[in-house]
Amino acid sequence: MAVIWVQRHGYPVIWPGSAHGEGAWWSIPGTPFNIRWYHVMSMVAFLVANLFNFQLNRLWTFGSHRHAGWWREYGPFLTVGLAAQGIGMVLLTALMWDRSPIELPSHIFDNSTGFRTKLYWAQLIMIVCTLPVSFLLNKFWTFRAVRSHRLAAAPEEVA
Repeated sequence: MAVIWVQRHGYPVIWPGSAHGEGAWWSIPGTPFNIRWYHVMSMVAFLVANLFNFQLNRLWTFGSHRHAGWWREYGPFLTVGLAAQGIGMVLLTALMWDRSPIELPSHIFDNSTGFRTKLYWAQLIMIVCTLPVSFLLNKFWTFRAVRSHRLAAAPEEVA
């Protein structure tokens, strides 16, 4: 997103095709397909956000910092995040690709203003669709140490 902001505010072009994220970043050999800049930007943003979200979830949402080691929980958290990001990337590609049945219409999302930027809306839709899955998987798998600790403590409290 920072690249898009720099491009839109008149600074020199950093990467060709990165102004709206729709330019090809890398062509996949032997196929007519390629990885677009919005795929790269989405993955970089995901990796940074995943690290911060893990730490915030660990401390405040699930309170697991007292029950399990950091690396023991981060592996599953990253795995869940990558699975959700993979689903999200397929959805993002389908929303941005002009031949997709669920493509965001280009006559409405023409990148003329912030509210009409196709990539922003595609990212927002991607997040809304993958957030519940990611949260539930993290709650019941990644941060299970909190639940198992609470379940083990529950019989003692009853007695």
